[in-house]
Amino acid sequence: MAEIRHHLDEHMDTAVAVGLRRRGIDVTTTVEAGLMRASDSEQMEYSRGSQRVFVTRDRRILATAGQGLAHAGIVIARSGRGTIGPTVLALAHLHRTFSAEDVAGRIEFL
Repeated sequence: MAEIRHHLDEHMDTAVAVGLRRRGIDVTTTVEAGLMRASDSEQMEYSRGSQRVFVTRDRRILATAGQGLAHAGIVIARSGRGTIGPTVLALAHLHRTFSAEDVAGRIEFL
């Protein structure tokens, strides 16, 4: 079973990526992947193609996911002050608890 790998879109604070990497979790960001001007569909395609769970705070991704696009999993994180630490901990827990196969095609809310 494969480990979950994450892709954080531009709505996620880069501190989340730093926190996950400190825990040994493989993560990419929209900036690192050169996708800053990419549509939600393109971001989802990148995540699916690289077998990464797509992590965002933007609930509009649900409309894209509702179009029947295959995905490696989507996580909708909370937004607001004080959410970086809890988001890192929740994603690390997801990483420890589930395999990539377990979350493929699922949408999780943190």
